[in-house]
Amino acid sequence: MGMTARVLAIDAGNSKTDVAVLAGDGTVLATARAGGFRPPAVGVERAVDTLAGAVDRAFTAARVTSADHVSACLANADFPVEEETLAAALHARAWGTTVEVRNDTFAILRAGVTEPRGVAVVCGAGINCVGMRPDGRTARFPALGRISGDWGGGWGLAEEALWHAARAEDGRGEPTALARTLPAHFGLPTMYALIEALHLGRVEEIRRHELTPVLFATAEAGDPVARAIVDRLADEVVTMATVALSRLDLLEEETPVLLGGGVLAARHAQLTDGIRDLLISRAPKAVPGVVTASPVLGAALLGLDAVGAPPQAHARLRAHFEG
Repeated sequence: MGMTARVLAIDAGNSKTDVAVLAGDGTVLATARAGGFRPPAVGVERAVDTLAGAVDRAFTAARVTSADHVSACLANADFPVEEETLAAALHARAWGTTVEVRNDTFAILRAGVTEPRGVAVVCGAGINCVGMRPDGRTARFPALGRISGDWGGGWGLAEEALWHAARAEDGRGEPTALARTLPAHFGLPTMYALIEALHLGRVEEIRRHELTPVLFATAEAGDPVARAIVDRLADEVVTMATVALSRLDLLEEETPVLLGGGVLAARHAQLTDGIRDLLISRAPKAVPGVVTASPVLGAALLGLDAVGAPPQAHARLRAHFEG
């Protein structure tokens, strides 16, 4: 297909969806945005309807009615069976002749590498890690939270901070400034007051994630308990990356290890330094970096990979998103 093939790229996360229509030479014909993609909450069809709004706007703006290939990187595509279900739902919309569905973490990885080779660890609300090689082999984790062995992610970090702060205040645990800084964030005097406010819904459950930056600020101010939580996250990130590298037989060759998502992109010094130091000892050939590029770029690059587009098409596409 190469230069003539049109690609529809979709990056759909929990909070927003980006789509791009591109020519096979890497020219971006149109882009559009829609809301979050949450099949577990609303069902597959309604979730795909959200995508459809953005796809229709992008097709209209690009003056096309379909694409040759659809490259979709979707949140909540955690197991192959989910990827198959979502791919079937996208096929049914007839947006493109061929459809490839991947977990949205692959978009972040592909956005940060010049060829489809490397490992990405993404820490936002949750934590996830994927790896890929040009031969098509991938490494991944279910990344569903505690039931799949995960620790970390903004949500989990906030919970951990609350746990230590509660125990510090009532005497079950060692003292920590978190017992003061967490409730203070919500204008409350004590952990007891914050626990009550969370329990009774006076502080909405969803606002818990606001405590993750408070945790990092408390660590930066020198609190040992907060610092220990940050160190544990660094360890967890490197553990996931090292397992992915070894599964793909990439431990012995220079390989990008990319960090993405809000928690890692914030570049907290203690966390970033901790990850770098641990990588040096456990995966010395790894080349760490931070991905700030738009994930829809990654979905689009995967689309160009699939249609066999030439290197200059990749370069043109990247220049559009990073220019």
